[in-house]
Amino acid sequence: MADDLVHCTVDDAIATITLDSPSNRNALSRALMADLNAALDRAEQRDVRVIVVTHTSNTFCAGADLKERLEGPVDSSPMVRIFKRLMEASQPTIAAVHGAVRAGGIGLMASCDLVVVPHSADFAFTEVRIGAVPAMISVPILRRCAASRLAAAFLTGETFGAGRAQEIGLVSHVADDVDAQVRLLCDGLLKASPTAVAATKQILYTVPGEPVDEALLRMKQLSEAFFETDEAKEGMRSYFEKRTPSWSRDLA
Repeated sequence: MADDLVHCTVDDAIATITLDSPSNRNALSRALMADLNAALDRAEQRDVRVIVVTHTSNTFCAGADLKERLEGPVDSSPMVRIFKRLMEASQPTIAAVHGAVRAGGIGLMASCDLVVVPHSADFAFTEVRIGAVPAMISVPILRRCAASRLAAAFLTGETFGAGRAQEIGLVSHVADDVDAQVRLLCDGLLKASPTAVAATKQILYTVPGEPVDEALLRMKQLSEAFFETDEAKEGMRSYFEKRTPSWSRDLA
C-alpha cells in the first residue's frame, strides 16, 4: 500500500524488503517496525529463497526514532523480534545499503547474513553521544566483529567508512555497483540447495565457540544425515550426469 513505510515484493524466489520512510531517514519508528515485521511474515514463506533488505533515500536506517523515545514509554520488543527473525530466518538475508547507516540501523544491517555497501557509505554508533548505549545492536554486531575492533567506534561514536567496516567484518562486500553485487549473490544462492543453505547458515553461527568435541560430533551427525537427503542425492546425481540440479535457477 502507498502509505506503508515498508514494502515487500517477491520475484523469482527473492523477497525484496524496502524501507521507505524518508521523512525520518528510515528510523525505527513503531509504525515502521510493525510494517517491517509484516514484510518478514511474507518474506519467510516457502516460495522465498533469499531475503534482501534495502531502502529508499540516502540513509539505510538512522536507528531508533528519537522523537518517539522522548515521548515514551520505551518498548524495544519489536526491534528485538526483527533482529532475531533476520538472524534466524532459514533463508539467507542480504542488506543492500546505498548510503549512511547509524546506531540501531547498523544493528538491523548486521542482523543480515551478508551486507553489501558502496564505497561512499559511512557508519556511526551515535548512542553514547546522546547518553544511550549500543545495547541490543551489540548482539548481531558482536557475532560479526571482535569487541576490540569495535571499541573505538562504540565508545566515541566516531564516523567510519566502508573500508573500515569491511576490515572489521561489519560488512561483507564493498562494491561500485551495490545492486549488481546483490544480484551476483542472489544468483549464487539460487544455484545452491535451499535446505543445505539453511543448515549452513546455522553452522556459521553455532559452531564458533562450541567445545571442539561437541562440535565435531554434532557436525559428523549433520554431515551424515545430509548425505542421505533427497536433495543431496539429486545434487550428486546431477554432478555425475553433468547437469544442473533440480533446485538450481539463474536470475533472468
